Amino acid sequence: MNQPELLAPAGNWDCAKAAVAAGANAIFFGLPAFNARLRADNFTNEDLEPLMAFLHANGVKGYVTMNTLIFTKELPLAIKQLQLVQAAGVDALIVQDLGLASLISQYAPNVALHASTQMTITSKEGLSFLKSFLPITQAVLARELSLSEIKRMAGNAETPLEVFVHGALCVAYSGQCLTSESLGQRSANRGECAQACRMPYELVVDGKTKEMGDQRYLLSPQDLAAIDLVSSLTEAGVRSFKIEGRLKSPEYVFAVTRVYRQAIDKLAQDHTKSAISPEDRYALEMTFSRGLTTGWLAGTNHPYLTHGRFGKKRGPLIGTITTVDSPTISFETSPNAPALKAGDGIVFDAGEDRNHEQGARIWKADKNTLTFNRQKSGLDWSRIRPGQTLYKTSDPELERSLRKGWQTFRGRTATIPISITVSGKIGEPLQAKTKGLIVSSNQPLEKAQKQELSTELLAQQLGRLGGTSYSLGPLKNELPSGCYLPISALNQLRRELVALLDKQQNPAPPQAPLPSEPFILPTGSSQSSPETNPNLHVLCRSLEQLKAALEFGISEIYCDFEDPRRYRDALEAGKDFPESRIILATPRIIKGQEVGYLKQIAKLAPQGVLIRNLAGLEFFKDSRNLIKVGDFSLNAANPLTVALLLENGDLTRTTISYDLNSNQVLDLLHATNPEELELTLHQHMPLFHMEHCVFCTFMSEGTSYKDCGRPCESHHVELQDRVGQRHHLLADVGCRNTLFNGRAQTGARFFPDLMKAGLRQYRLELLREDELSTRALLQEYDELLSGAQTPAHLLDHLPALSRLGVTEGTLSEA
Repeated sequence: MNQPELLAPAGNWDCAKAAVAAGANAIFFGLPAFNARLRADNFTNEDLEPLMAFLHANGVKGYVTMNTLIFTKELPLAIKQLQLVQAAGVDALIVQDLGLASLISQYAPNVALHASTQMTITSKEGLSFLKSFLPITQAVLARELSLSEIKRMAGNAETPLEVFVHGALCVAYSGQCLTSESLGQRSANRGECAQACRMPYELVVDGKTKEMGDQRYLLSPQDLAAIDLVSSLTEAGVRSFKIEGRLKSPEYVFAVTRVYRQAIDKLAQDHTKSAISPEDRYALEMTFSRGLTTGWLAGTNHPYLTHGRFGKKRGPLIGTITTVDSPTISFETSPNAPALKAGDGIVFDAGEDRNHEQGARIWKADKNTLTFNRQKSGLDWSRIRPGQTLYKTSDPELERSLRKGWQTFRGRTATIPISITVSGKIGEPLQAKTKGLIVSSNQPLEKAQKQELSTELLAQQLGRLGGTSYSLGPLKNELPSGCYLPISALNQLRRELVALLDKQQNPAPPQAPLPSEPFILPTGSSQSSPETNPNLHVLCRSLEQLKAALEFGISEIYCDFEDPRRYRDALEAGKDFPESRIILATPRIIKGQEVGYLKQIAKLAPQGVLIRNLAGLEFFKDSRNLIKVGDFSLNAANPLTVALLLENGDLTRTTISYDLNSNQVLDLLHATNPEELELTLHQHMPLFHMEHCVFCTFMSEGTSYKDCGRPCESHHVELQDRVGQRHHLLADVGCRNTLFNGRAQTGARFFPDLMKAGLRQYRLELLREDELSTRALLQEYDELLSGAQTPAHLLDHLPALSRLGVTEGTLSEA
């Protein structure tokens, strides 16, 4: 059984040192640009070379995250970063954007390419599509896969697979969350996630708010801890175990990495499944936890993963309050509750909004009694009552122990002994020789007034090699007596010697010749004729909407039905309207066992298919005589990505990413052939697309589609956010939920500029409109596209017609 790589997060230097000290095989980290954790401290460009030297000196690899979408005008800057990464000896790049990935072999040929989880890889078919044109050497799978699904993928994939084993879980598929972008102009695909999933929501069923008690955090998953599945994941063929946490503390990184290091090593030594100690499990909970689960790895159990009671750090459950006598409380201890002591942090769970909950440090702890400092605790005792639960959120003693563990680290134990010969004379620099290298001091030797450079002093200073790959062997002192050199100069000489030894031990890989021509942004191969009329396409989610679109004379109609069995009815309805073409939408996500959905679509022989995922691109790439349109979920944000999708997916056209604002859309249009692009001009933005099923979790007693009773089929459900806006919730054929923004958005204001740039394919997406409102909406946009009304006129009248507010959304200028 091959031992998996242990990959730890590093948001700064302290975290990098903590990861190395705890036994990580590799770390992943970001630079100031193009990484999905812009709120982390991150490393500067100047940090890169010394960081890689530190890592390599300790036998650890370094992976740089460039896991965001790249906009058209950013491509030259991204290439400069690739060249910087290449020169610094970085081991791998973790990349989301397909266009950027295609440049690595040219501008960073010595750096391995790892496919980010942001690429939404959920099946071997999707990975095969990527491998057909990208030199991927490791693939980070989506976090929504079960152990059995991962095992099937590993058995059919030549590419090593990387899996998240610990840390926070996003409720939405990575690379498919548009919530921050839609609600706050902060794109998760650009590292600016606003964590809307951790906010409270109310459940509105058929127009009435459902009483949920203390369940307010309906979209906030508990955290992932696969420590008990280390053996199973290794046996399944997982190559790399990834720990989430570039925003976490070095103590978190040290504690979590150390626990997984011990589990992996124990498995390698005796090949048995070994339960971790209670102390290690406690460390995992205390450093950061919203509650630890096995995530989706153990299969589908919706209430287990997202119980809805809190969205912040919790730590272990202590017990339930029995009596309150300010400033003292008594409580009934929960099973397996950890011990408490003075200084520990406690939070009181009253089932309220977590922004208002109270916490304090313990002043005195007895067996089942806690006393708090009346003045310093700041507690409002009128709000503390019997029945409330207690959680332990802080353990200063543990934190000090963890901090000491990484701060006292002085390098891996396996070192290379070096013998040094020291020579020189007064008035000239001191020279140190080893392994064919010679280093001179930055100032001359002086005549000693007090302490001369004895062999013992030289050995003491030059032997300070902790944190490096070397240890001092024999030292030969050829200096004449009476020589002196400041300690600072000796230290500088030692550092220079280590740097030269590192280069000797780890020579920089041969640099590939730079391209003879500098990178030039592509320009469009053709522009649409000014006389060419724009085309309006419509996405329908019901047969009622389809009927209205057909009768209106829409030339291309996308059908996106929750029940794909109704696709046959859609195609049948289209037969009476030969001027209209019916294009069937694939599910947004396809796992390995769900390729049958694609086969069903192909069997129906539609005129076209709207492809939403990598598996769909692979499945339909050889299908001829089909209109094949790539959807927004493929994240086409720059001309290189567009070209790759069109060529390798054999697409008719692809949809522009929803992350682009109006100026970025225009940049993309000027750098491509606009005839190969489509833009969604009106829609309810799909915010979260998630494996988590709100219907099952909060509207049934079941745990999955097998026993939930399918409330999604009989109720209209909305989630109401903190500002009172209601957002529509729909389930798809795979029981995945999509939360749609309750406010429709339109890009009508930018329509004249888009037309000037050559764009002729526009889409209108329907959600819950009936036949009458569908006709009215189509009429408004038909008049806009024909020139019969201005954008301003449409914006003035559209809210009344749609009965919804309208915002310009992501097409607004940043």
